[in-house]
Amino acid sequence: MFQQAAPKTTLSSALNISELIYHSVVRNVRKSHGNALMSLIMNMMQAIIFVMAFYVMFSVLGMRGAALRGDFLLYIMSGIFLFMTHTKTLGAVVGAEGPSSPMMKHAPMNTIIAIVSAALSTLYIQVLSLFTILFIYHVGFTPFEIDRPLPAMGMVLLAWFTGLALGVVFLALKPWFPTFVSITSTIYQRANMIASGKMFVANTLPSFMVSMFDWNPLFHCIDQSRGYVFINYAPRNSSLEYPIWFGIIFLMIGLMGEFYTRRHASLSWSARR
Repeated sequence: MFQQAAPKTTLSSALNISELIYHSVVRNVRKSHGNALMSLIMNMMQAIIFVMAFYVMFSVLGMRGAALRGDFLLYIMSGIFLFMTHTKTLGAVVGAEGPSSPMMKHAPMNTIIAIVSAALSTLYIQVLSLFTILFIYHVGFTPFEIDRPLPAMGMVLLAWFTGLALGVVFLALKPWFPTFVSITSTIYQRANMIASGKMFVANTLPSFMVSMFDWNPLFHCIDQSRGYVFINYAPRNSSLEYPIWFGIIFLMIGLMGEFYTRRHASLSWSARR
């Protein structure tokens, strides 16, 4: 009666895990607000405030001429959307349920499902907000055209993937160095306000400044996405391969660290008391 029936086949195991991830995603989406629609509206308002703030700043400082030829708001949104997707995914994964969470006492639940559901819930909200804002802007204000929409959407997914990879690394370190991880992840998210490159065009950077930004995978994602959004922009100071390999390497490191932490969590915390 109190035992969970184990799935008999690989397909049933996959369906069981998919159902568990689905319910965890729904729980994460509704965590910020009881109404899922209000959660989406709150996220959209954050994106709109970001876009309006940068629009006013660029207009006041007279920096609109330094932007790309094309729709100016589309130029701003191509940076804001990727920035928010990357940083919010990192924050959601770092804040996911750890091995000592009460949720892990339930037999089907584990930390991998918590990580996947946190990342997917963030991606769901960000992508839905992105399409809703672009639809409202296209229909209500001015029509626009994205040169290559599918590769541009791929850059959004790549920004999400790199945020997930870094988040898993921070999550693996969190039980061992909670204060360090909290401070470092906050500094990284705040530093990306400038280091992501969303405020300027990467092709205009002098060579000695490129090295200040090219360590950041989000910098490459944003610059490459602008190459797909605008027909007259060809990124020269960024790479498509770098964020892909960056995400794969850091995800593998994070998963290995998370596996080690999960096995030794009880020993480490008992030793620290």
